[in-house]
Amino acid sequence: MLKARRNGTKVITGEVRLSYPALFEPKAMDDQSKPKYGAVLLIPKEDTEQVEIIKAAVEEAKQNGITKLFGGKWPKGALVQWHDGDEEADDDAKAGHYYINCYSTTAPQIVDRRKQPITDPLAVYAGCYVRASINFYVYPGGKKGVACGLNNVQFVRDGEPLAGKTSAQNDFDELEDDNSYLEDVDADFMD
Repeated sequence: MLKARRNGTKVITGEVRLSYPALFEPKAMDDQSKPKYGAVLLIPKEDTEQVEIIKAAVEEAKQNGITKLFGGKWPKGALVQWHDGDEEADDDAKAGHYYINCYSTTAPQIVDRRKQPITDPLAVYAGCYVRASINFYVYPGGKKGVACGLNNVQFVRDGEPLAGKTSAQNDFDELEDDNSYLEDVDADFMD
């Protein structure tokens, strides 16, 4: 099993599931926002060691904010980028997981298991398993809280695609070679 590790507010996750990826091209979250790279990382609740490592990084970012930005007190209504998929989920894939929305204004590097660059956007998709380099930080603007920055992504293994997307190989049967459709096309063309 791939173990998560932490250095302050930076975490290299263990194996997590990728959802809503915007890794190769930035996307706007709504009409008002600037396009960003990002993804939702699904962390299995049963991976308690990884959960505790991530929670510790979130807490350290929060404490940094209390000390350096918020005058010794966490602001009322401040948000923390750590969600319980059983309580806050908007889709079934998040059940049994915690999840983190992580974003970046710059493109993350995306590599395979051997750290070779991946350039095909179809190779890293919603439902596959990855490791991610992320960093938690406090934002003091209008809305205050702890956010998660996305640094880099490593593909680990394939998984069942999320959001109901299926592959063409699973959708269709193989057809025998049959050129009779060409006769119909030729007949229509000749008329």
